[in-house]
Amino acid sequence: QVKLVESGGGSVQAGGSLRLSCAASGRISTAAAWFRQAPGKDREFVASVALNGRDTLYGDSVKGRSTIWRDDAKNTVDLRMSGLKPEDTALYSCAIRSREVIVSSEWADYAYWGQGTQVTVSA
Repeated sequence: QVKLVESGGGSVQAGGSLRLSCAASGRISTAAAWFRQAPGKDREFVASVALNGRDTLYGDSVKGRSTIWRDDAKNTVDLRMSGLKPEDTALYSCAIRSREVIVSSEWADYAYWGQGTQVTVSA
């Protein structure tokens, strides 16, 4: 079973940027994604990247100010977010699919999850 560990979260002022990283314990041979969940809210899709590294998908709330990419040599999936807003405050978790290589925005499509890293954006 692949273990995922996120890092890079923290506190940032509105308008700032962050780079989140997800390190896997082994090779990631499927699609991967980032989700987030704020207190009292449902889990929200942020971004997904296919195995080919070229196909990506973004949630509407982060589209245009986020970039997801993977480094298969390092077994990492990173997410950079800019123009951060207080509403971006959430626990950000990475996830990978069990077999599928294409992107998906559905959390139920992902089999393995990390513990998450907290992002707090102050006004």
